[in-house]
Amino acid sequence: MFLTLLYALSMGFIGSFHCIGMCGPIALTLPVQHLDGVRRQAGILLYNAGRVTAYAIPGTIAGWLGQQFFLGGLQQWLSVTLGCGMLLFILLRYVLNKGHLRMKTSFYDRYIKKALGVLLRKQQLSTLYAIGFLNGLLPCGLVWFAVTGAIATGSYIQGGLFMMAFGLGTLPAMVAISWCNDLISIDLRNRLRRCIPYAMTVMALLLIMRGLNLNIPYVSPALPAPNERVMQHCYKPS
Repeated sequence: MFLTLLYALSMGFIGSFHCIGMCGPIALTLPVQHLDGVRRQAGILLYNAGRVTAYAIPGTIAGWLGQQFFLGGLQQWLSVTLGCGMLLFILLRYVLNKGHLRMKTSFYDRYIKKALGVLLRKQQLSTLYAIGFLNGLLPCGLVWFAVTGAIATGSYIQGGLFMMAFGLGTLPAMVAISWCNDLISIDLRNRLRRCIPYAMTVMALLLIMRGLNLNIPYVSPALPAPNERVMQHCYKPS
């Protein structure tokens, strides 16, 4: 589980430089510019806490969905299928440059953005958590890619924790952009953005290896057979 959360943190950190381009405008318009140092930092953290909380919701749902496959003994097929799906997405998006592949979420997108606009116009510190929460619900390919990893955890608790770890990975860059846009140069953003497909590929390969049941500790641990039961005793049988 520790290694899985580490992957989520790493994915969030590398992907956060994509988030700067997508969510940066919202972070730069937060009603915190007039506040002093401590209150300003508290407001920025409150906004990001809302984002991380929002990520946990689809993570929990995805983990529950994956759990149903695990209970049916299909965890190996699920893991391999998710990994192959990730590789296909990377091939289409980054190798063949099919950048037009997008989810049709205009209805959902429009209402979330409308609510965000209302909260941002209020310019109140008390709205920061809600702004972050709604921002975390906006459609984002990178977030939904991370949700795929949450499905593979096979647990609604671990799925939620996976997405929270992903959100925490985005925290350094998003806090920095809220303080000052010049702290992260365009060149650095572009360099790290180019690492995103490589991080995705590593995650996809790990999912495939996990499903292959190679009995490699942490990377591809042996999975129990579908009907295998583990008996626990509180005493030594005679």
